[in-house]
Amino acid sequence: MVAWLLSVPALTGLALFIALPFCIAVWLSFTRYRLDSPLPISFVGIEQYIRIFTDQGFLRGLVNNSIFALVIVPLQTAAALGLALLVNRPLRAMTLFKTLFFLPVIFPMALVAIVWELILAPGPNGLMNAFLSGLSMGLWKPVDFLHHTGLALPSIMLLSLWQGVGFQMIIMLAGLQSIPTSLYEAARLDGAGPWQQFIHITLPQLKNTIIFVALVTTILAFRLFDQIWILTQGGPNQATTTVMFEAVRAVFRRQDVARGAAMSVVFFMIVLLITIIQRYFLRQEREIE
Repeated sequence: MVAWLLSVPALTGLALFIALPFCIAVWLSFTRYRLDSPLPISFVGIEQYIRIFTDQGFLRGLVNNSIFALVIVPLQTAAALGLALLVNRPLRAMTLFKTLFFLPVIFPMALVAIVWELILAPGPNGLMNAFLSGLSMGLWKPVDFLHHTGLALPSIMLLSLWQGVGFQMIIMLAGLQSIPTSLYEAARLDGAGPWQQFIHITLPQLKNTIIFVALVTTILAFRLFDQIWILTQGGPNQATTTVMFEAVRAVFRRQDVARGAAMSVVFFMIVLLITIIQRYFLRQEREIE
């Protein structure tokens, strides 16, 4: 009874700010509710879901989110592990490096996007164009990254990698520091080198941490919105549109609340499926142990 009483504040918050809004979104997704319509709310069944799955913008958003996740999840997870291995050394000034790597995480995404808009500016005076031109000894021709169909999404990926890798690095670092040093000492006594220690000790011990980081990164990949809204508005030619961008645009530009609610429910189901898969792998790992 005491445990339930102590859980009341948290359960109340979850009910009011998570469960209730989601139930309202599910209900609205089965209606034809619009902000600009004087007509009463009418029940239309799965009509909104049929509409969104025949909507080229929403389908392109799903594809872009999937591509973004397939690229950024392994890349950012590997980069976070590499940085964690670098800063997990008893050397001077490591605290400074940890702070510098983590610093982009605390910046608002709006500020990060504006800074990267300057970095990716078109023309020879853009920082990225100038850097690539110097690196290639003048062979690189300036391009407009954010308005190039083939470079807009990779540019967003680069921005997201730079901004978010510090968060995953801290989680990886915590996982590395939880590995008993006696395992490495025994491996060294058996003649194992650094690479063998990494393959046979570090990676197996970090398996659950890596799965957790991959899960969080995947969810964040499907929540991709701020960078798109500020930098590209889903363009060019829907090359950077996402599920959340299409949902927000449906509600605030088209005034179609029901359609945006249906997109949100589909997004929730995707995240739920990813979470179930992650929990399955963690449970399998515990059973093996």
